Amino acid sequence: MAEVLVYVDHVDGAVRKPTLELLTLARRIGEPVAVHLGAGAEAAAATLAEYGAVKVLAADAPEFADYLVAPKVDALQAAYDAVSPAAVLLPSSPEGKEIAARLAVRVGSGIITDAVDVEAGDEGPVATQSVFAAAFTTKSRVTKGAPVITVKPNSAAPEAAPAAGTVEQLAVTIGEKSTGTKVVSRTPRESTGRPELTEAAIVVSGGRGLGGGENFSIVEELADSLGAAVGASRAAVDAGWYPHTHQVGQTGKSVSPQLYIAAGISGAIQHRAGMQTSKTIVAVNKDAEAPIFDLVDYGVVGDLFQVVPQLTEEVKSRKG
Repeated sequence: MAEVLVYVDHVDGAVRKPTLELLTLARRIGEPVAVHLGAGAEAAAATLAEYGAVKVLAADAPEFADYLVAPKVDALQAAYDAVSPAAVLLPSSPEGKEIAARLAVRVGSGIITDAVDVEAGDEGPVATQSVFAAAFTTKSRVTKGAPVITVKPNSAAPEAAPAAGTVEQLAVTIGEKSTGTKVVSRTPRESTGRPELTEAAIVVSGGRGLGGGENFSIVEELADSLGAAVGASRAAVDAGWYPHTHQVGQTGKSVSPQLYIAAGISGAIQHRAGMQTSKTIVAVNKDAEAPIFDLVDYGVVGDLFQVVPQLTEEVKSRKG
């Protein structure tokens, strides 16, 4: 069976959930070969093997951290040359998409970004995308070379399928042009204890209906009771009520959680483009004619300042 390269997204060897989803999808089209760059490959190998990696190609070099994505592209290209894969899968993060694009150019292959599903086809892997603000679903395949595909988080449920996961060292030569952009400083992200917005299984978002930034505490309390991430509409972000890093929408982040709760969000097309592939959508809005109700699974017409706290208390009581 043909091998499929899976780029490992990790933090010092702690494998992030999108990678487990990629391994699950990769098994549909071949044998997953994980590519782990940076420290922690030995620690990550057990998890990668548990989810189907037949082997782990590992490389560690200071250039991966000291410079922007180009050294990682050098490494992934080395893995590509060594394996001759049927496809390359990466997470649809900003870094993942840049690595994917650079790799596709280097190896002369086609690229598909923001896929929500991947399956085997008669003429090669077929990727499903949600396009035009999620108004249409398309199925595409690359016609030249091994496809390079980036997949949105939460597109598949990770499924364990134990494999060997043998760690092999990958020989990588960092090109001279790959060290042209150096990282000169880093600022740690302030931790909220909540999951990453684009990876969260549950997202609770607030909008203009909250009336002010101080009222986002209502959204945060519900999110914390559910173990969810917090999002915000563009109107709320532009008003300075919540950080831009939490904006959900066409000009913000795209999310596709199992459950999306919109509180006080009217549902403008800009916002809908970033969340309407969510599996289950719940909206709370006092305006019964709000566009958001056109796409929800469950809608509550009511005052969010009454409904959301009641929902929070109900969740807490059921958790015991």
